Amino acid sequence: MSGASGTPYAASVLRALLDAGESVDLVVSRASRLTLLDETGISFRDAHWRDDLREWLTRGADGKPGTYTVDIGAVRYWPAGDLAAGPSSGSYPVKGMLIVPASTACVAGVALGLSKDLLQRAASVTLKERRPLVVAVRETPLNGQTLRHLVALDDAGATVVPASPAFYAGATHIQDLVDFVAGRVLDAAGVGHGLYRRWKGQLGGGHSAD
Repeated sequence: MSGASGTPYAASVLRALLDAGESVDLVVSRASRLTLLDETGISFRDAHWRDDLREWLTRGADGKPGTYTVDIGAVRYWPAGDLAAGPSSGSYPVKGMLIVPASTACVAGVALGLSKDLLQRAASVTLKERRPLVVAVRETPLNGQTLRHLVALDDAGATVVPASPAFYAGATHIQDLVDFVAGRVLDAAGVGHGLYRRWKGQLGGGHSAD
């Protein structure tokens, strides 16, 4: 997680990864902690990360507690300042990396190959090892510099997924829109999920997205 607005996207992705039976190495940037506090009121603390993560993931996008039941036993947390952490090395076994949400500062750092924190270092390792890197950029409008950074990431093999929800899936609540973006991130990573209804084409002038 980087510091962009959009912590509900990250929560939806994390829940779906765990539901799919995936183990997760979690890195929360310093800026992301501030965003999480602002958007949820939750202080994410290294010493109490399990309690803070559980409280966060059980909430829906509307902030209502107890919306979800989550088992975080498969989550391993790494402080963003720990550059000796497992994900900082290419020999650490992972399937890929998802940055959700991705700020323009994070996009720039990864595109330029910087390693100012574990998030950027892990992303650089992911690219050099030719593993899937999915970047869910959450910013608007995008200036030319950021667009060039996104092109550089695409050229390096990353998949850029703008946090842009669609409406054809019959969304009726904000959580539906959040889950659509999270689902597209997981699609790009090749992780199965049931977060949104998929488009199946038009039939008789209408359409079905069951």
